[in-house]
Amino acid sequence: MHDVAMMNNFSSLNFPRPTAAELDSRFGAVLSLIESNDLTSALDRFDHERRTFESWAALVHLRFSQNTRDETTRSERDYADQLTPKVTAHEVKIKKRLLAADLIADVREKIGSHVAELWQSDITTFDSRIETALEEEARLSGDYTSLLASARITIDNKSVNLSGLAPWQEHPDRTVRHTAEQARWSFFAEKGEELDTLYDRLVSLRHGMAQTLGFDTYTPLGYRRMRRVDYGPTDVALFRDEVATHVTPLVATLLEKRREDMQWPELRYWDESFIDLHGNPKPAGGYDLLIERAQTMFDRMPGQLGAFFRMMVEGNYLDLKNRDEKAGGGFCTSFPDAGMPFIFANFNGTHGDINVFTHEMGHAYQNWRSRMLPCIDELWPTMEAAEINSMGLEFLTWPHMDLMVEDGAAERFRHMHLIGSLCFLPYGVCVDHFQHEVYAHPDMTPLERHETWRKLERHYMPWCDYGDLAYPAMGGRWQAQGHIYRSPFYYIDYTLALCCAMQLWLLSRRDEAAAMRAYEQLCAQGGSAPFTKLIADAGLVSPFAPGALAEVVKEASAFLNQTT
Repeated sequence: MHDVAMMNNFSSLNFPRPTAAELDSRFGAVLSLIESNDLTSALDRFDHERRTFESWAALVHLRFSQNTRDETTRSERDYADQLTPKVTAHEVKIKKRLLAADLIADVREKIGSHVAELWQSDITTFDSRIETALEEEARLSGDYTSLLASARITIDNKSVNLSGLAPWQEHPDRTVRHTAEQARWSFFAEKGEELDTLYDRLVSLRHGMAQTLGFDTYTPLGYRRMRRVDYGPTDVALFRDEVATHVTPLVATLLEKRREDMQWPELRYWDESFIDLHGNPKPAGGYDLLIERAQTMFDRMPGQLGAFFRMMVEGNYLDLKNRDEKAGGGFCTSFPDAGMPFIFANFNGTHGDINVFTHEMGHAYQNWRSRMLPCIDELWPTMEAAEINSMGLEFLTWPHMDLMVEDGAAERFRHMHLIGSLCFLPYGVCVDHFQHEVYAHPDMTPLERHETWRKLERHYMPWCDYGDLAYPAMGGRWQAQGHIYRSPFYYIDYTLALCCAMQLWLLSRRDEAAAMRAYEQLCAQGGSAPFTKLIADAGLVSPFAPGALAEVVKEASAFLNQTT
């Protein structure tokens, strides 16, 4: 078992900066142990070297996200991106040797069948011939992050970044929301050609890598890079159909009722984020109060959430305040050698702060609960399973929302969160379907991609009306979704996980203690099994089962006093 030594404070983290020559030597030592028939030592050393590099690389990328303007953090990120394909090459070489016929039985016995299956998939995703392309892919992905982080939008005589625009996007005044969206999409229109060029290059790179590795298109390679060993594109397509059949009609009904309640002549895009007639509930207060209230909330809940969050706060493993130099969005990363995860976000004073915080806290808690699993491959589950841990906690904190939102708004927040979750499903599967179309037709022009998005949008989200917002109206909305650029095929994971998280919500409404037990078990298992087995062990229905969404939609409709 790997010896995890937790460091007391984030500021004390300092992992060794490797060179290419040092990596050659360290991973070469693993191969030497294998050939000297010391399999146990070889596996231990292999795991140690992977954890060491991953800890350093995660810290480098976090520091870049914390300050995208700093040339030092940018340079260090570029250096890490150059080394990562070299490490991948070492890992694939070693995995191939460990999975060879003379060793596979002993290796499988020591690491388990699931990790062995992950490795079998991994070795098909890399060849030294694509090393340069992988470096370029990482650089272009970083360019996208930097481009969006550079946005400076003036509104109400204030200059804000894209994350900081959120309060105006949810403003009770419809005219203010419209103005905010005009400002936002003006930025994307101004950068549209640059964004199209970036994506052109990424799609071309990925298609070329796939062909080099023997695949017809990028899609099967993309699935393997996501380590999906228990389902494929056909299963995902069936799930997308389930969303279109069961969820799209309910969302259309909810939005039409909102239009009637608000007495709007029509529902525009800038109205979709304004869910509550009385104004979207706001957080209970500023950062310090939210942290204090969150501690009380987690202390109230079963398990070790309270103790864990106290460690996060005391160790400074949180960066939640919005700053101009920060990258947008929110994420959770971890440092395997420290045994502690880190939460990154951009609080902006809206209800989204609570959603992002509980979401990323779910990721962090799972990673901490499974930190002592023996293999680095088990510290995180595959992403669709990981997202159950995050989205599940969003729902399981519902009973304590009186602590986190402004006075008297807890029930309104719960309604808004459920409506937002339902509305997300059609959008999420649209993002996924779009990527399947793009990689099936890699020679699409930018115009054809925009037209493809609009066609799919009309299928999954027929209510979308952009009014005079010309750029999204012509199909440019997808360019604001960073996963499409940086993490191809990573978006369906949120929708698959949401199907499962909402099942935890159903269970919690009947038996809160049972729901928390299932959640704790799921977190503790980490990535020790594939997605479909993890959810089966937790007593959840697979999203790929026919009608998996039907009961959730029925319960949600009843909760919201709607009929489909």
